[in-house]
Amino acid sequence: MALTPNQNEAFFREVDEELRRAQLTTFAQRYGKMIVGAILLFLIAVGAFLWWQHRQASAAAAQAEEFISILNEVEAGRTEGLDARLNTLAEDGSAGYRAAALFAKAALAIQADNDAGAIELYKKIVADDDLAQPYRDLALVRQTALEFDKLPPEAVIERLRPLAVKGNPWFGSAGEMVAVAYMKQQKPDLAARLLGEIARDQQVPASIRNRAGPMASGLGLDMGEDVPAAPEAAAAKEGK
Repeated sequence: MALTPNQNEAFFREVDEELRRAQLTTFAQRYGKMIVGAILLFLIAVGAFLWWQHRQASAAAAQAEEFISILNEVEAGRTEGLDARLNTLAEDGSAGYRAAALFAKAALAIQADNDAGAIELYKKIVADDDLAQPYRDLALVRQTALEFDKLPPEAVIERLRPLAVKGNPWFGSAGEMVAVAYMKQQKPDLAARLLGEIARDQQVPASIRNRAGPMASGLGLDMGEDVPAAPEAAAAKEGK
């Protein structure tokens, strides 16, 4: 007995559904365990990431609390036992708190008239490639300030030249030391030009600008005129 078109269509649909059902059953039997395993691995990875993220946030909060506590102790004049706590923070803390702990240790060393110890700590910061460059540059400036009287002028200039340019965060501090080094080299023109730039730079702290202006004038620079670019600034522009 021949099938009508509607019956024929229903027959083929039923066969197609049975075929798909059989294919899905075969696929599930062959790959089902792998799919379940992949889903479980994904869920484990997500859970591990969330746990790690929570742990990182908790650790950062604990480090912040500890550092604030240390600062409060320093402000109150209670420094006993702080060195060990700062050592722990410097060893186990994140990069930012590690740098903060080392700077604090150096400050305590200076307070205790231990400049040599502070210099070594600043050297450690400068050499730490994991720390952000501004931390390392600040450590270099402070290290140089402590060593300034014992360093030959050319060593100061060579060390701080990259920082003694307008726009650098440490332009004022680094530039002032470079200018004094020029004066020691009997190069008053170079010193005056650099000091003039510092005095006119509103980004430099007022205390440094207030020193730089009179020094530049004392070296013969007319502060009412535009100051030619210092060699450090010219070298920086050529390097770009």
